Amino acid sequence: MDSDSTTPTQGERKWMVRVERTLGALAAHNHRRPAVALLLAVLLAAVSGVFALRLRLNANLADLLPKSFESVQDLHTLEQRFGALGWVAVVGEGGDAESLQRFADELAPRLEALPGIRFVELKRPSAFFRDRALYFLSEDDLKEVERRLDARITYEKQRANPLFVDLVGEEAPSLDFSDLEKKYGGSAGQRLSSNEGDYYLDADARRVVLLAKPDTSSADLAYSRRLIDEVREVLNAQDLSKYGKDFRVDITGTFQKKIDQQSQIGRDIAVSSAVASALMLLYLLFHFRSALAVGLVLAPVGVGLAWTYGLVAGVYGEVNLLTGFLGAILGGLGIEHGIHLLGRYLHLRHEGESSEAATRESFTHTGGAALVSALVAALTFFVLGTSRFRAFREFGVIAGVGMLVLVAAYVLVLPALLGLAARWRWRPRLAAASPRHSPLGRVLVRHRVVITLASAVLLAGLVTQVPRLRFDYDFRSLWDEDLPSFVLDREVNRIIGYSQTPLVVLTDTPEQEQAMVHALQQEQREHGKDSTIDFVASLSSLVPPDQQAKQVILQRLSKTLQDVPEERLSSEQRDQLTALRRAAQAKPFTQADLPPSVRQQFLSRQGGTSGFVMVYPSVSLSDGKAIRALAREVRAVDPEGARRSPIAGEALVLSDILDMVTQEGPLILGGATLAVLLAMWATLGGLRMAVLCLLPTVVSLVALLGLMPLIGAKFNYLNILVVPVLIGTTVDAGVHLLTRLSSPGSDFVAVYSETGRAICGGLLTSAMGFGALFLADHPGLNSIGALANLGFATNLLIMLVAFPALLLVLSERRLRRRRARPEKEKESTVAGPPGSKPATQTS
Repeated sequence: MDSDSTTPTQGERKWMVRVERTLGALAAHNHRRPAVALLLAVLLAAVSGVFALRLRLNANLADLLPKSFESVQDLHTLEQRFGALGWVAVVGEGGDAESLQRFADELAPRLEALPGIRFVELKRPSAFFRDRALYFLSEDDLKEVERRLDARITYEKQRANPLFVDLVGEEAPSLDFSDLEKKYGGSAGQRLSSNEGDYYLDADARRVVLLAKPDTSSADLAYSRRLIDEVREVLNAQDLSKYGKDFRVDITGTFQKKIDQQSQIGRDIAVSSAVASALMLLYLLFHFRSALAVGLVLAPVGVGLAWTYGLVAGVYGEVNLLTGFLGAILGGLGIEHGIHLLGRYLHLRHEGESSEAATRESFTHTGGAALVSALVAALTFFVLGTSRFRAFREFGVIAGVGMLVLVAAYVLVLPALLGLAARWRWRPRLAAASPRHSPLGRVLVRHRVVITLASAVLLAGLVTQVPRLRFDYDFRSLWDEDLPSFVLDREVNRIIGYSQTPLVVLTDTPEQEQAMVHALQQEQREHGKDSTIDFVASLSSLVPPDQQAKQVILQRLSKTLQDVPEERLSSEQRDQLTALRRAAQAKPFTQADLPPSVRQQFLSRQGGTSGFVMVYPSVSLSDGKAIRALAREVRAVDPEGARRSPIAGEALVLSDILDMVTQEGPLILGGATLAVLLAMWATLGGLRMAVLCLLPTVVSLVALLGLMPLIGAKFNYLNILVVPVLIGTTVDAGVHLLTRLSSPGSDFVAVYSETGRAICGGLLTSAMGFGALFLADHPGLNSIGALANLGFATNLLIMLVAFPALLLVLSERRLRRRRARPEKEKESTVAGPPGSKPATQTS
């Protein structure tokens, strides 16, 4: 027992000693009266479990940002005025072009009859805008068309004259209008209509697309599920065989993608948590070699998790993308406490202590170290809980509370179970106790200097790799683009020709709408090929100005076109001439003349048809850097004299998430490190002890940052939270080892053998908890699991090899100084006081 004397070491704070003794006394009390403690634990767990059953998963990205953010407020404003941004895209495939068109024509009215569908977009307005294309040209460009036609007609008439002699070999004036087509090809009317046919159809891929516009946002998951189910009922009622033997249908779009995301995360939570639990169970059986010992460790964890999720249900009512996995993570971290506590108890029992005495002693010192580590970890999580990013904030708060709750569960439940086991005359077997001596401990003692130097060289090499570390700006860390609905959605975008998820600018007046369109188009022109805007559309932009003046030119142009000699034109030129004659005869039109398929895209939920400017991005929503550039480009638009217009869209939400994570990352990391250091200084009683306990964590983090570029790993929007988490969850290993070694009369090899085995088990179970995420199909969650496991592995190697060797070197150095001090004092005594003559020897 000399290695665990209850006498406080020099520098310990008296209040911490009192806390440790209180823990020991409380544990002994619960050991003597197990029924009361267990009844209280079970009642609290039952009540918490009832609340926890009400928890639901919310994977909506917009809900992860504070409601004060403009992107969130604008999105809610948009949903109230405009309705849903996304679509339910129904894809038919496997038939010929005629069958695909017939399928679309017959299905569209059935979809529109559904109560949750506002309208179904079936065809492009190609013919309408093609016949009126000349009205979108400026008056000067119309006159240029007229001039070119006049020149060509004059040229052809001259050639038709039999008396004409071409003395200079003049070339025929060109009727190539590709320069004008390029100039106006990016206009809203041209982009919305395209030239690839009237239907959203790909004949080569044998696919046709129908776009159904729901009434409510996809953020309402219950509504989304109900709507998708209704659409599937309509599809199942169709006789698809009449469209082709291999004809089939599928659904994609924003609503289906949200449902698939939610389902995937739910599956990930269930599968990963089950696998993590099984792995932890198997390890505990291997570690303790006793089924009862495994139950003693798991019971407090189960009770603590029930309490935690009961609190989560009462405070939040739901879990998000990250907090849904906290059960497995907290389970791994909680089991680590159990390994240390029960391991110490078994060791003391093996040395002959009574059950109650072993329980008191275990919870006094090992329990004190567990409390310190839990407080430090909780403080780190609470620092993470200061983030404005809801996924991080709720993760930090719930994890911090969970760490404290788990310690309370251990203090209440484990001693009571040990008391019952002692009454049932359970005697721990020798195999359940840790070995007295470890071969690795002897190697560390023998080669401590070499191991310390080698570790320092290896660490220095890894430090040189840290500048190569990169951040992954790919937003696919937030969703899995390999899901079938995501893959099909990309095909739908390709067939349509533009993004299904534009940004929407909300304006109040027609004048403000026109000013915003012009300002956005000007911004697009200034950025040139680097612009992130594909095109801008509004009802006002789809009705060109000055149509009466343009009609005068078109009437002249129509007369001119009648004189074109068709016999001298190629078949392609004849087709162009026919289209041009039809366009020249078009009448002026207003917004009321626009096709319903166009007008309905700009309808509000209340039936209004103005105030919405669509900004279609030219970049992928998966490219974080491009999304930030899009947000900057759009938000920089400020029409002169117009007040700010709300700009809403998923791209702006994603941009704000990225900005917030990158801005808060360094602050959270620095705050977590400082908070841990101060907390350990306060609880351990000295700055030197706190720094030593924190040293393995800092070194392992530096090593992790150096390893990541070597294996091609990067930080992303989710796995960056691993850094503060590792600070809080790995520091307890140093606390357990140093508190044991600092006890009077402790033997290094014996302490290392016992504590090192517990440290190994604790880090392994923590890794298994985070390893549950490594099994997730979701790429962001998967990257959290992979990075956390790499961090735990690095910390384990440092804790078992490098750090103990360094402690031995420092201890040897301190011992030499202590030995040298008496010799100096003796020499000083022989020499006499300063200024006196040295004593002379006599023969």
